[in-house]
Amino acid sequence: MPLTGWGAPGRAILPICVLALGPLGAVIRFTRTETLEVLAADYVRTARAKGLPSRQVLGRHVLRNALLPALTLAGPLLAHLLTGSFFVETIFNIPGVGAAFVYAAADRDYPLIMAGALLAGGLVVVLNLLVDMAYGLLDPRMRVTHIG
Repeated sequence: MPLTGWGAPGRAILPICVLALGPLGAVIRFTRTETLEVLAADYVRTARAKGLPSRQVLGRHVLRNALLPALTLAGPLLAHLLTGSFFVETIFNIPGVGAAFVYAAADRDYPLIMAGALLAGGLVVVLNLLVDMAYGLLDPRMRVTHIG
């Protein structure tokens, strides 16, 4: 596999693996742990005792409740993934915004360094907002109601 450059689909395999495998493993492990915990809950046993199909129990009761903690973990991990691409672009010689920010640090280009920090901080804020909004889709108890 080619180690540097960009353009051909084969050149994207290593950078994608470097960026995705660590966070993917963490989310999968966390989801598995939460799923096993939810499977042992009383309401899952009650749903099975009522005669609900296994697919409906797993989809409606187990997975919805197991995804909430994994979603909490996935938001900051996605922000880390996007900002971590700065160094992956530099290592694999991929022309991009991340490589420009790393080169700006080496050249002491302070306005560009501040823009990179602002971009990284903005990504964390926006992704945490999206995670909070997704909670309402997964758990109806967390929906916002208007008082008035």
